[in-house]
Amino acid sequence: MTPSGDAHADGLVDVLVDARQVSRTFGQGHTAVHAVRGASFTVRRGQLAALAGRSGSGKTTLLNIVGGLDTPTSGEVLIGGRNVTAMPLRERTLLRRSVVSFIFQSFGLIPMLSAAENVGIPLRIAGVPRAERDERVALLLAVVGLDGHARQQPNELSGGQQQRVAIARALAIRPELLIADEPTGQLDSETGRQIMQLLRTVVAAEGVTVLVATHDQVLHDMADEVLELEDGRLARR
Repeated sequence: MTPSGDAHADGLVDVLVDARQVSRTFGQGHTAVHAVRGASFTVRRGQLAALAGRSGSGKTTLLNIVGGLDTPTSGEVLIGGRNVTAMPLRERTLLRRSVVSFIFQSFGLIPMLSAAENVGIPLRIAGVPRAERDERVALLLAVVGLDGHARQQPNELSGGQQQRVAIARALAIRPELLIADEPTGQLDSETGRQIMQLLRTVVAAEGVTVLVATHDQVLHDMADEVLELEDGRLARR
């Protein structure tokens, strides 16, 4: 991997995520839990990077730190050269509305809204005009293969379809970084493989960088790079 200072001819820094000696400890003294211990890694723009490790290895904690949902006990994270760790709370919130999007294992869809309405939520929050919003929603539902399910509510969709809606919603704001925490955890192996293939398609179609936590070996094989956490310590395979 090249240092984070390398840049393309257009001036964009080649490395999007730059984590430097990140540690996170919960509690103090002999009861302290060291969830992440001195993790350093980079993710290039346009990569799909997998974060591997057993349950309890620190994957979610590390993802939350990278995405600005949590702050490290020590170390720092830069996204596109901006120090997320040093940002005040309001600035980190704005970051998650424009630069970073999350996909969770539990889908997180609003039950009473249709698939299209769920996808459009971030655009409504951003104040995007309706015509532009509707066009973007229709495009994203087509990208994830659900253009025929726009009016269906979550309880009318399969688990895999609900996760596709969640992916489309996460892409609505055109994020630079998509963080996925065990996005296939509630799906069968074949549907999980399809979701991972979809994430690969998203990297190409939307130009987004993906950091995904998963313990599924099949999904690791589809990633550009695999970072493995064991008891909070990071190593590359």
